[in-house]
Amino acid sequence: MAKKVVAALKTGTGKLFTKCIKISKSPKTGAYQFKEGIVHNDHIKDFFNKK
Repeated sequence: MAKKVVAALKTGTGKLFTKCIKISKSPKTGAYQFKEGIVHNDHIKDFFNKK
């Protein structure tokens, strides 16, 4: 399934989107948490500024 997603992002309007991975540290346990999403290029800064 991952190959289909990558192939779809490389063609046509898929170039307008970026896969972003945000890393944050949990205040309770100290473990790292990863949040990822496919975001439109215009909204990348909004994705990383959200808590």
